[in-house]
Amino acid sequence: MKDVTIGIDIGGTNTVLGIVDRSGMILSENSISTTQYPDVNNYVAAVHEAIEKTLTGVGEKVSLKAIGIGAPNGNYYQGTIEYPPNLVWEGVIPLCKYFSKYYTIPVVLTNDANAAALGEMIFGGAKGLKNFIVYTLGTGLGSGIVINGEVLYGHTGFAGEIGHIIMVPGGRDCGCGRQGCLETYASASGIVRTVGEILSLRRAESPLRYITPHELTAKKITEAAENGDPVALEVFDKTASMLALSIVNAVAFSSPEAIFLFGGLANAGKYLFKPIEKYINENIQVIFRNTVKLLPSQLMESNAAVLGASALAWKELEH
Repeated sequence: MKDVTIGIDIGGTNTVLGIVDRSGMILSENSISTTQYPDVNNYVAAVHEAIEKTLTGVGEKVSLKAIGIGAPNGNYYQGTIEYPPNLVWEGVIPLCKYFSKYYTIPVVLTNDANAAALGEMIFGGAKGLKNFIVYTLGTGLGSGIVINGEVLYGHTGFAGEIGHIIMVPGGRDCGCGRQGCLETYASASGIVRTVGEILSLRRAESPLRYITPHELTAKKITEAAENGDPVALEVFDKTASMLALSIVNAVAFSSPEAIFLFGGLANAGKYLFKPIEKYINENIQVIFRNTVKLLPSQLMESNAAVLGASALAWKELEH
């Protein structure tokens, strides 16, 4: 009989779950709508039903050892989702407690970026590393910080919010209610704002000028950069400069072996990585020079969230 965990990724629209073995193989997957269940008890019942159905669909006998959940504003210490910005439930939701009605095995929860860091450590490019940081460059900017082999949760369970370090006092409005946070500059939505700012300041001809902000994506900006568009290249340079400064600051407090970039924006490859490396080298303290690698995530974007949540469950079983 094969030992497995279940990884659950709770998104604003859908919830995806997968049965994962110790090697990171997803044996079976399923999904349900998140928005369809405004009552969280009904939601947990639906997830339980989907889990049972998925377990019976696995072609071999398995022994379920633990359940890991990645969710926005997930608090590992409390097993709660707290004031999630993009879910149908409000306030503090004691999700692990609700799941314990159905399961006696460990059920653990954290935010999606911490889950991504654990996924990288157990199944990805951070295998064998004890000190590293994962930046998740999606619509916003999340981060998971691992120090001495453990995710940094801090006093409250919410430590490691590099995306909400204020980089420009009084700068761009952020969804968190403050101004000038890193994620308003260095994320898929932030880079679109940078394009708008540059195009409004000058008359430079650029294919990006003819794409509405609503339709503009990091992928389209990368394509323009590949075609030598100076506006796109400048946008990546500005974004890289912001990211590099935050990395230099993060290196000063945790001295990681590696920084992993994950998510849509990281797919820009050399257009993002090369200028980030340049700005890191220009700004890093001498004692940290050449001590940290900048690497792309080794997890596939399509299944990283489920693997990350599953990695949280496997990690819990080690404790």
